[in-house]
Parts: sequence; C-alpha cells; structure tokens
Amino acid sequence: MNPFRYLPCWALALTLSAVCGATYAQHAQRAQTGRFGFDEAGMDRSVRPGDDFYAYANGTWTKHTPIAADRSTVSLFTRMADTNTARVSEIIEAARHDVGSRMGAAYASYLDHARVERLGMAPMKPWLDRVLAVHDLAGYRALLPDALRLGITLPVGVDVQPDDGQPDRYAAVISQAGLGMPDRSYYLGSDAPMPSTRSAYVAWLARMLVLAGQGDAAKRADAVMAFETAIARASWTPLQNRDAARTYNPTTLGALKAASPNLGFDALLGAAAGDTAPVVVMQPDAIAAIDKLVASTPVNVLRDALLIQSLHAYADVLPDAVADADFAFHGKVLDGSEQREPIRQRAANFTVEAVPDDVGKVYVARWFTPQTKAAALTMVKGIIAAMDRRLDQLDWMAPATKQRAHAKLRNFSPRIGYPDRWHDYGTLTMRADDLLGNAMRARQWRHAWDLGRIGKPVDRWEWTTTPMTVDAFANYPTVAITFPAAILQPPFFDPQADAAVNYGGIGAVIGHELSHQFDDQGAKYDEHGRLATWWQPADLDAFKARTGALARQFDQYEPLPGMHVNGGLTLGENIADLAGLTVAYDAYKASPDGLHPAVIDGFTGDQRFFLGWAQLWRYRYRDADLRRRLLTNGHAPGPQRVWTMRNLDSWNSAYGVTQGMRLYLPPSGRVRIW
Repeated sequence: MNPFRYLPCWALALTLSAVCGATYAQHAQRAQTGRFGFDEAGMDRSVRPGDDFYAYANGTWTKHTPIAADRSTVSLFTRMADTNTARVSEIIEAARHDVGSRMGAAYASYLDHARVERLGMAPMKPWLDRVLAVHDLAGYRALLPDALRLGITLPVGVDVQPDDGQPDRYAAVISQAGLGMPDRSYYLGSDAPMPSTRSAYVAWLARMLVLAGQGDAAKRADAVMAFETAIARASWTPLQNRDAARTYNPTTLGALKAASPNLGFDALLGAAAGDTAPVVVMQPDAIAAIDKLVASTPVNVLRDALLIQSLHAYADVLPDAVADADFAFHGKVLDGSEQREPIRQRAANFTVEAVPDDVGKVYVARWFTPQTKAAALTMVKGIIAAMDRRLDQLDWMAPATKQRAHAKLRNFSPRIGYPDRWHDYGTLTMRADDLLGNAMRARQWRHAWDLGRIGKPVDRWEWTTTPMTVDAFANYPTVAITFPAAILQPPFFDPQADAAVNYGGIGAVIGHELSHQFDDQGAKYDEHGRLATWWQPADLDAFKARTGALARQFDQYEPLPGMHVNGGLTLGENIADLAGLTVAYDAYKASPDGLHPAVIDGFTGDQRFFLGWAQLWRYRYRDADLRRRLLTNGHAPGPQRVWTMRNLDSWNSAYGVTQGMRLYLPPSGRVRIW
C-alpha cells in the first residue's frame, strides 16, 4: 500500500508485557487517568511547563516505565491497546475450539506449535523447490506472479489503489521495492551504526540460505547484498517519496511493459488487465533502473534473493529455527527488541491478519456502543465546523481558494468505528492443521480481491484498516477520515472524562486527520479527491512560506546525539498536529463545556486541554527503533510532537510562558498556518 495516499497517523505499540516499577505502577493503576481524564501521577512538576512541556506532563511516567523485552517502544497507548488486545483475545479464544469457524481454525493452527516443529520445513518445501528450480530469467519472471500472490517482497511493489487523477476508479500502483532493510540509508549510510548493521544483515542473509538448505552461504549472501545495494542506489529517498505530485505518473500497462520489459508486468497484474489498464508508476527512473538490474544480475542471485525473502515473509509461521533467526536481525538489530511476543499474542495477531472482518464483526458488537459512535460523530462535526470558521479568518488565502476549501470540507466522509459492509470470506479456507497454508491462502485471497479491481469503480465502503486498530487515518482520494473503534476509548476518548481533556486528546486526533486533507500533500487534492491544482499561486506561495518555517523548527530538534528530526520528512504530520491542536482548541472553546469551565485540581480548562494533548505522547524508544524512525518515519518522536503547542498563543497564555524559557517563541516566531 502506498503510505502517502492512506496516512496512518499514530505509530502505536499494541501491548505491554511487563509492568512498571512497583511504586509508580501501583499508584498509576489506582489513579488510572485521574479525576478528570489525565494521569497526574505521571507528571514531573519540578519541570517548568515553558522549559519542557513533555517532561512536565509526562516526566515521572517516562522515568519509571520500562520497555518490555518483546517491545522496541512503550507508550501510554499500551494501556488502551492492552485492553483492546485482551478483548480480541477473548473473542478468538472463544472460537478456538470451533475449528469449523475460520477464526477458530486460524487461531488453533497457530497455537499448535508442536505440530509446526514436528513438520519442520516440509510445508514450505514445495514453494522453495519451485524457487530453486529457476535457472534463467524467463523462469524467474514466470515465478514472480505467484510470489506476489504470496506476499513475498519482489524488486518492485504492485498495489491497487484509487487513481489520484481519477479517484472514482482503481489503478495498479507500481513502486520501488526489493530492500530487506528499512531504507536505502541502511545500505549507503556511513555513520554508526550503519556499517555494523550491514554486517549483521549479511550474516542474516547467509543464515536464511543455510535454513533453506543451501551451501556456500557466505559468498551467496554477499552477492545478494550487492544486488540490494544497487537497488538502494537507484531508489528514491523517503523525502522524495512524500511528494504526491512527483510520485503520480499515470500510464498504461502497455507503456509500462515497453519501458520496463524484464519484470513481466502483464503477468504481475493478471490476465484481466489489458494493455490499456490504468497504471501509476511512483518512481519511474527507479523502476526502470531496477528492471535493468534484474536483467543484468545473475539468475542465481535473483533466485537467492527470492529464496531469502520467502523465508522472511513466512518466518512467523515456520519452525522456531527460522522464526528466531529472523527475529534476531529484524527484531533485535533493527528494532532493539529483546525477545519475541508471547505465542498467544502472536496467534491473535495472526488471526486478525488472516480474517480481520470475521474478528471485527464480533468486536464491534461487543465493545463499541452506538452511544460512543454518536458522541464521536458529534465531536467530528464540531471540529469540521471549527475548521470551516478558521478558513474565513485566514488573511493569506484568496476568496476563490477559500471557496474550494469550504467545498472540500463539505465533501468530507467521516468514518467512525467500523465499515458499513464486511468482506465475504466464503471462498477462503482456514484449517486447524495447516498453519502455513492458512497464511498463504489469506494472502492469496487478499491479492485476488485487489487485483480484480483494476480499472473498476472504487468501493467507498471498504476500509484500509480494522475496527481493532489503535490508529486513525486520512485518505486523500476518497476525502475520508477514519477512526476505528479501538481508538475511541480512554485515554483518547472517554465520555465520562473532562471535556477539555477529550478535546485535547481525541479532538486533536480528529483535527489532525481532518487537516491532513490540507497538509503539504493533502492540499494537492481537490474537493473530489483528485490530484489537481486548485490554489491560487499567491496562496500556494504563502502556504509554502508557513510550512517551510515549521519544517525548519523541527529540523532543530535532536532526539539522538547527532541525529535531528527531518523537518521535511515529518512536515505533513507536523502540519496536521499544529492544525489539529488549533481547530480542536477552537471547537472546545465553542462547545458548551468550553464556555465557562471550572478549575479542577488547580488546572484551568485551557491547561487541561494541553495536558490532554501531552498525555497522548508518552513514549519511550529503544535507540535502534528511534534511529529507524528518524530515518524513515513521517512522524516526529513523541516529545517533539508535544512541543508543537509552543506555536499556539493559547498554550503560552495558559501556562504563563515567557522569554527565557526553552520552549518560548516570540509571537512573530510562532508558526501559524490554519
């Protein structure tokens, strides 16, 4: 999936297997989120709010909350995610002995670990034999469609999404791929720890070849590494990939085959896609270069790369010898985690991945009330209205552009809780005695569903996530904002909590997603979700001046020694944070609860609003995970996201922030966009 058309906006840890230090944990468990929805026990009141509002709101939590051994990060999200995980596990456990159900069969197959170990690599052998039987480029090309159906990483990615130029139909989207590490910088970077990471990766490549029964593994691993490094050199950077206009290069299947003849795109897109089928190529020169690399690379290297990626794709459902070796690099080296998740957690995750809608239907029936949905929709409407009012107040936007922006707001589709329809898995078989087969069949089902839609009308009922996902999304081509049921619970949203904290929490999340439609990339899509120019040139210049200032502000932050936030890479999320806070604050002040709020525990309504925002971003990272995020992720780390509020006059006033405090910005230096 192209992450720049479907924007997940919260990188969340889903479980926490270890508890906090005894004293703090016991107090926090009693306090929950305090009398008004905020956990005061997690504060560090020795820090002045104007020096570091993150530490002021979250310092004690940060000092006393360890990262569990099976995690690369821990956050306050884990409290709600733990609750959500327990609910999902309860649903799946109840179905465990009903092996006639897809849920029960999928879950039981994963938990039958003894069977997985007893069978060893035998279930995977037919596929590995097919890979090993490849002896020329034609044979390699012929195998790629089946590898794609199985979800195995290829030198290029093939996806099906709404066409940015014609958002009412689906197009095939071709993107650069082929890297086993997170980004080209892992292959090309010279700063520590990249050289040692590369050495560990080559060792992992060799280990995968050994597990596949191959000899001369070290030499073959070096050759695969050289192939991937060549792909990395041809690949675009994460910053280049953010540009929606630059990555929208519409063509047809016939033209793509002519430009890149070596990868067999006609077979990759399926028999139903003719030469006139709509195709979008995200990185044209990179795709062309990768196509030439495939033609010039010895077939044994191509075969080895496919062999390794096959084991990686299914490592979690193969014997521990494979799964543990895979985790040793991808979990420990890349993320910094110390051990794999418990088996029941992995089994639940597998089941949700295999048959998400089967689980989702039960989940929302049990855990998402009509009252919560109605309350969330009311808040969404209030925040959209606040954004509508702000448009009229902008002194840098011409009336003609404002008119189009108002039209875009009117066309918004807020999707709350769960989709209106569910997928029909009637043709998908899950067996309690066939874990690998279940994994393969689930991926093949999804691939067939997607591939069959090229050129067809968009299914606007379909979500790109599940109700159990603790996340929120913006979708440019459908002009939609999505809030799954799992995120509409404390501490984001609690109907019993103080309104100020709710607006600072879920209200800012709603405002964030809404304003993504107007961030530096979302603003390139018109009221119909079409990638088109609809701004007046002077307005666009004014917008870029403001967003450029925000990028420079974030460039200054240094979460790791020598590693700064990339203000360009994180710009869209930072714009959405700033705008989301701004419109959520306006909506709070316009609501009945915001007119004359009481002082609670010494905090004014405005102060509680910003505490609600800060509470969302209680995060601790392992260094390896934080480094990966800084290089590849479009989100700034938690503390820096909290600091966004230094641009708001209302925060400075609420906490008496004055010159000389570290987060103080003079009014002229505060970034104001929406």
